[in-house]
This record gives sequence, structure tokens and C-alpha cells, in this order.
Amino acid sequence: MTAALKAALLDRAQAEGFAAARICRPDAVPEVRARLQAFLDKGYHGQMAWMADRVDWRADPAALWPAAQSVVMLAENYGPRHDPLAVLRQRDRGAISVYAQNRDYHDVVKKRLKRVGRWLVETVTQETGETPAIKVFVDTAPVPEKALAQAAGLGWQGKHTNLVSRDLGSWFFLGAIFTTLALPVDVQETDHCGSCRACLTVCPTDAFPAPYQLDARRCISYLTIEHKGPVDPALRPGIGNRIYGCDDCLAVCPWNKFAQEAAEVKYYARPDLLAPKLADLARLDDAAFRALFSGSPIKRIGRDRFVRNVLYAIGNSGDRRLQAVAQDLCEDKDSAVADAARWAVQRLSYT
Repeated sequence: MTAALKAALLDRAQAEGFAAARICRPDAVPEVRARLQAFLDKGYHGQMAWMADRVDWRADPAALWPAAQSVVMLAENYGPRHDPLAVLRQRDRGAISVYAQNRDYHDVVKKRLKRVGRWLVETVTQETGETPAIKVFVDTAPVPEKALAQAAGLGWQGKHTNLVSRDLGSWFFLGAIFTTLALPVDVQETDHCGSCRACLTVCPTDAFPAPYQLDARRCISYLTIEHKGPVDPALRPGIGNRIYGCDDCLAVCPWNKFAQEAAEVKYYARPDLLAPKLADLARLDDAAFRALFSGSPIKRIGRDRFVRNVLYAIGNSGDRRLQAVAQDLCEDKDSAVADAARWAVQRLSYT
């Protein structure tokens, strides 16, 4: 019954829109504890103190929910329909990470996970009279999704530490369904990076101390999203015009030759977020920021951190026409914004 159930489950997942689904055991990632501890010991997590919280759960999915016997890992494709690196050449425009150019994926993926999970519970209950339990997770709980996805066979953690798939390339989200059902597991994926170093060499801020290691304190995604307050002036030039996240290490992966465009329209880039004008974004007040990014993951960082990022991009633009825009924010109520504005003005003065 379990083999037939698994086949039906995977079919259901694809019917709901997931690109792929695979299964592993919660205890299939014993290597995570040592890797996580080494990451924390080196301080690579920066201001992300939450990564040091509940280490036992984060390092051992079996401890998160001891009753769980299987983990269904699902891939949600968000492949772009455009070249995500093209905007980097438009210095008066802002570059927003592909995943944040429309709706918040947390909401989209979680609804799909719940539908698949509900189907699983109802199907097993009808066939056996026993009701299994499930829990769904999308990137907001102490779950090592990437390690579990590799154990389940969805892909492998590349040298940039993100997951890579031979079928989907780099552009996919991960969701997890933990269940008390003991389902047949899949074969763990192996590393297929070979001698390639494209993701390591493309990083503008040298955030990879070594292959398979990430120092988040130097990562542009971390700096523009998680880091609070002023960014180290030495790192600001490397940020370029990236104002929310960074796709460089994902975009250059050769395995993207197998990537597919997203089927979900909620992941299609909004025209106003493909290459927005820095001058317009810098002038956003809190109300305008919230209105522009309603339903977007960008809303989470707030107006101040976002405008700080925009001002770094203005400072890197080489466009002296933007100097007046930055000048207007030199006395902003937020100290990090004001600092970024003064930095931009000074940098453009030497252009």
C-alpha cells in the first residue's frame, strides 16, 4: 500500500503545481550538526542570531518532531523569463532578486503544501481508517531544508551552498511535509559540481571563503535583507545596484541549461520591479513603500533598510544626476539611511 500511496502522493504534488517531490527520513542528515556548528563558531551568521537558537532542532530534524517518520521534500519552480543579470548593467536602476519580483513565495508554497498534506491525510484515513499527522514548513522553522532535499534526491548543495538540480537548475523553492507515515524513501543525490567554480568567482563581495562555505557577513543577500544598520563601507561598492538580494551565484550555474520558466503567474516579474528607477525608490516614505510592496517579501525589511540599499546603489551608479536625490536624504530620521545618503553624495562627488 505504501508504494502505491507514494506514487499517488507524488502525482498529487505535481498536480498541485510542484515541479518535483522526493522522500527521506528525518534522521537522514547527520552531517548537519557539525556543519552548522562550524558555521556558527566562525561567526558566519552575522546578525542572524536566530540561527544559533534551537540548534538541536536545526541540526536534527528528527528532534523537531520525534513522531515524524518521513519527510516529503517538494520543489517549487520560479525560473525567470528574463536574464536576471541584465539589470546590473543599468546603473540608474535597482536590481531585485528574481524570487522577490512578485508575490511572497511563503504564502504561495504553504497553501500548496497544505493542500497536498490534506489530500494525504484524507486518502490514508479513507483507506485505512487511521489518521496520520502532518506538519508543513516553508523556510520559517528550524528545518535544514537543503540538506533534507539532498537526502531525498531533489538536488545537491552546490559550492555556493544553495541547492542545484539536474532537472531544474537553481531556480526553485523548497517546502517540507513531515508526517507520521512511514513512506518509501528515495535515493540521496550526489554532488555534480565537478571542477566548476563559476558561482565562487562571480561573487562581487568574496562571500565564499572556500567551496561549500558561505560567510553570510559578506553576502549581498544577507547585507541587503538581514543586516541592520550601516553596511561596512568596504563592502558597499561590491553591492553595486543590488537593492534586495543577489542572484549572481545562482544565475551563472551551468546546470541552469535545464532550468524551466515558472508556471505560476504569481512568480512572473512585475514590470515595475524588473528594473525600477533608483530615483523613484529613494523618495519612498513608509506609506508609499508599504503600498508598493504589499504582498511582496520585500515589505518585511521595511522602508528604512530598503532605502538604505537604494542609496548604496545610487552611490555606486556613477550618475551625478542622482546626487541631488541622495542629498535630500542626508538628514533622514533613520541614521542608517542618512549615513548611506552622505556616503552616496560623497562618492558621486568624485565621479
